[in-house]
Amino acid sequence: MVKKAIIGPVLLLLGVYLFLQPGGTMSTGSIFAYFWPTIFVIPLGLFFHWLYFSMTGGKGVGLLIPGGILFTAGVVSQIAMLTGAWGNLWPGYLLAVAVGLFEFYWFGSRNKWMLIPINILTVLSVLFFTVMSMGTILNQKLLGQPLIAIVLILAGAVVMMSRKKSL
Repeated sequence: MVKKAIIGPVLLLLGVYLFLQPGGTMSTGSIFAYFWPTIFVIPLGLFFHWLYFSMTGGKGVGLLIPGGILFTAGVVSQIAMLTGAWGNLWPGYLLAVAVGLFEFYWFGSRNKWMLIPINILTVLSVLFFTVMSMGTILNQKLLGQPLIAIVLILAGAVVMMSRKKSL
């Protein structure tokens, strides 16, 4: 049990770190610098989930809100630490709140009014992810201007070739 739960993820993360940092030095400070979400934030979120599912017998459904928020924020932070894409991944924190509230809704009393903030936060998160991703794609030298040029050429050709519809 200990091997699967602790040693396996630790070895996996060290392998990912070494793969992403070829020739780099591996020190305790660099491990803490890159894996602080996995070391501190994600286990705390999992602890809240563990408390709800094993200790409270289904009565402490409020534990799932911080559990979902911390776990999702930890995963977003870990991905951002490994890729350096903080500017594109910040909408994940909006999604983290939506995940925590959704867990509260799903395992709680299923109050339909909870779906309003959940949906608002989820839509905002997806919208901002899309905007940030499109900005990154369009700012690429290989994809940005040539992609826009191709789209404009195709749109102009479609407009010129389309038949005039009679009413």
